Amino acid sequence: MTLLVISILVGCLSVMTVRGRQGNWPAGMPVARPRLVAVGGTYEGSRGRPSDAYVIQERLVAAAHGTGGGAAAALALGAVIGARPQYQEDLDECAQTAHRAVRTASLRGRARNTLVSTLDVIVLEPGENPRLRFAHVGDGAIWHCPKGTEPQRLTTPHSFENGPLLRGLGLPSELNPEVGAVALRPGDRVVVVTSGAIRALGAARMKELLTGGMSPAACLDRLYDEMAVADPKDDATVIIADYVTA
Repeated sequence: MTLLVISILVGCLSVMTVRGRQGNWPAGMPVARPRLVAVGGTYEGSRGRPSDAYVIQERLVAAAHGTGGGAAAALALGAVIGARPQYQEDLDECAQTAHRAVRTASLRGRARNTLVSTLDVIVLEPGENPRLRFAHVGDGAIWHCPKGTEPQRLTTPHSFENGPLLRGLGLPSELNPEVGAVALRPGDRVVVVTSGAIRALGAARMKELLTGGMSPAACLDRLYDEMAVADPKDDATVIIADYVTA
């Protein structure tokens, strides 16, 4: 009897699956919602001391580099996730929340002002006029790669020639994050990297690799291959996200 019931249920599911694929969808029902399809990873630096952290969600991508170690980066990203910037109008406040989290932890520690982190955040707003909002603090970078055109760097490094950070989460000075937005079209690509990746390959070479027309996974593999040759001292994080609507 049990086997008979299971057979009937499997048959019903098969019929429902076929009908769901072949039947007429209700008017106005989307096939799939717009989202970021992303791959990412951290190439571990030769120092053997972790410093980077990143997060990938459906509409949120963020990366951080802790100059005082991985703890600062983890604190920054934890605060970003908790702030849920996908549902906020102001990414400045999200960055300020992360700044307070890192600063508070630094002041509570034995050695003050040792926890400092960079932060790069992107948030997809689908809507009728899809756009990408971003916030940037530190010496990482965010690139927008419109389909069929050259990559455009959206952010400015907050340091001079790899010197000390002029802006960073946890520093005693008031935080002034760089925030902005850019329109998106299907097929556009967005890339978020930490400073270790830029130092290892150089901004010009990275830009060349991003224009190769490869899939996100293939592009990440190529970047990793070149990083293996460069042997970066610091962690190098790269996240490649394509904006898709189907």
